[in-house]
Amino acid sequence: MHMNDMIESFWTTFTTSLSPHGPASVGAAATYAPSDFSIHFFLQLAIIIFACRVVGWLGKKLLAQPQVVGEMIAGVILGPSLFGLLAPDLQAAIFPKETRNVLYVGAQLGVALYMFLVGLTLQIDHFQSKARSAAAVSASGLVAPFLIAVLITPLLLQVPGLFAPGISQANATLFMGACIALTAFPMLARIINERGLANSPLGTLSLTAGAFDDAASWCVLALVLATFGGGSGVATLAIGGAVIYVGFLVLFGRRLLAPLGRAVEAKGEMSMTVLAITLMLFCTSAFIMDAIGIHGIFGGFILGVFMPRGRFVEELKSKVEPVAVVMLLPMFFTYSGLNTRMDMVNSGSLLLIALGILAASIAAKFGACYLAARLAGEDNRTALGIGALMNSRGLMELIIINIGLQKGIIGPALFSMLVLMAIVTTMMAGPLFELVYGRKARESGELDQLRPASTPV
Repeated sequence: MHMNDMIESFWTTFTTSLSPHGPASVGAAATYAPSDFSIHFFLQLAIIIFACRVVGWLGKKLLAQPQVVGEMIAGVILGPSLFGLLAPDLQAAIFPKETRNVLYVGAQLGVALYMFLVGLTLQIDHFQSKARSAAAVSASGLVAPFLIAVLITPLLLQVPGLFAPGISQANATLFMGACIALTAFPMLARIINERGLANSPLGTLSLTAGAFDDAASWCVLALVLATFGGGSGVATLAIGGAVIYVGFLVLFGRRLLAPLGRAVEAKGEMSMTVLAITLMLFCTSAFIMDAIGIHGIFGGFILGVFMPRGRFVEELKSKVEPVAVVMLLPMFFTYSGLNTRMDMVNSGSLLLIALGILAASIAAKFGACYLAARLAGEDNRTALGIGALMNSRGLMELIIINIGLQKGIIGPALFSMLVLMAIVTTMMAGPLFELVYGRKARESGELDQLRPASTPV
């Protein structure tokens, strides 16, 4: 058998194995059995993990980017922007639209579990010592982006296809403001961890301000969804439910969760029973926040903040973190990449709009947070470092614009522009932070002293 015949035979067998089982008439929708979803899911997951590790490694070696930035780019590569452009039939066979709901569920589990781990490492005492700076940075990181949105949204509404037909200027402005105001909280946390700043006042200040900005942006999104067709009850449930749940944890959370920490300390390790209870509580917390309309990731993060510290955290991270970081979290980047169409930005005017959104977003977030930190009393180097970190938008931006696309608020072209903004601002964060803060801190030994024993990659 000739080589070409062997390749053709292999290709036919491979694509047949990925095809849905059962008869389907020509032009009819494919019918997928449960086994079909399983076949696709395991293949997709293997390809996702491979691509994320390879692109992440290349990003580290060639561009000095954190692993997480490489994973974000890998997600776009696996979508129609590159893989689908070079090999559309193969890409469609591996990632058919009918199987994406399964990938979506895994993606949400990964990002929520990662945020739970981030909450476990948050140092509340550092925030209390930096409360004034955190409040100033958070407020400026909200006000400036919404002012920018007020200026640019009327121009964007004049371009057909960027927003949904008939959307009000108020809703479009609120949505753009939320997108620009976001800080990629999970991305920020991972960059801080990889830079050895997880337990530092600067890292905690940035994380806290980013969390506040993201929570406020989600509340704004709830208002947009309510007035866009979800009903006024959507916003009331989201904001009121979040306040009640957080208030309950503030009053009773540590007291109710303390026995889990004592059980681990007494035994010297985390038993399977304690792990099961912890994961059950995590799922319940994510469910509550998802059900009220905020997002499951905030449920994971908030619960992590009130979990016991000490040996409990060490044991839990050793058991859960590798799977969450290496296998589950990359699924979200790929799911978002499957919705990204960079070929939609296919004219000079659209490219100019994309660059304008990028420039306005950087000015609103980096510039405003830097000035706020300086006015709050931080030194110039720390203020620049905070501005660089707060300008990162990756993961949270992808979440909110995916919702906007699914709900019909924005079109594919604006979605792709915002993906581009998310990638560029996130890629800027690490190198810019090293330039304005990290290099001198490393020379002085500050980062070496702060680096934790285990850093996620």
